[in-house]
Amino acid sequence: MLKNLLIVGLGGSIGSIARYLCQKYFQQHYPHPFPFGTFTVNILGCFLIGVFYALSEKGNLIGPEWRIFLTTGICGGFTTFSSFAYENVTLLRAADFLYAGLYVAGSIILGIMATFCGIVLLKWL
Repeated sequence: MLKNLLIVGLGGSIGSIARYLCQKYFQQHYPHPFPFGTFTVNILGCFLIGVFYALSEKGNLIGPEWRIFLTTGICGGFTTFSSFAYENVTLLRAADFLYAGLYVAGSIILGIMATFCGIVLLKWL
């Protein structure tokens, strides 16, 4: 368990640094109201997690520790949106369309509402 925590922590720190650098790059070189940095990170993270899971499903191309490092660690630190996307693909592949729809709609709607509530709550305090 400790070994896996260290693997995830190392990968997460790499992913977080990569996210920060990517977002700073877009802010400096393409100043725009649209969040191109976050958008790029989310799409790239989704692509990468798909590649990493496909490699792990193809047999012994990457072992369990490398899968945890690359997916939960790097992709998780880079963007949790990639995990969200992969979990939805998993639900769709299993034909769990109701759960996939609930997960997407619930995550987006409740996530935005929770963010708004957190802002409002702190403004009242």
